[in-house]
Amino acid sequence: MEHCGIAGAASLARDEAETIVDLLGLPAEATNVLASVPYRGGLPTAVPTDPTIYRMYEALQVYGPALKELIHEQFGDGIMSAINFKLDIGRTQHDGADHVVLTFDGKFLPYNWPND
Repeated sequence: MEHCGIAGAASLARDEAETIVDLLGLPAEATNVLASVPYRGGLPTAVPTDPTIYRMYEALQVYGPALKELIHEQFGDGIMSAINFKLDIGRTQHDGADHVVLTFDGKFLPYNWPND
């Protein structure tokens, strides 16, 4: 459990979380909190002023937490690489209006903690 105390930037393995819950007499639902994938860092505090960039920033502000949860649910604790990355832009129509389609294609990189 050496990796569990890095200022909230790591999570416990499920069995470790259960042990902590038992040792501290916490409610059973605390196990899920201790074993959940944490938020690491955050978006910059300076809000972009260009309208196009701002709308993408706004979309990540609104949908980012849900996207993060889905990535971790499907892949586990880790990140989508922006180094080994592909971005496609396309166009579609809905109700007679043009829509922008952005596809982010980044390699999944799992976090590897010491002693894992």
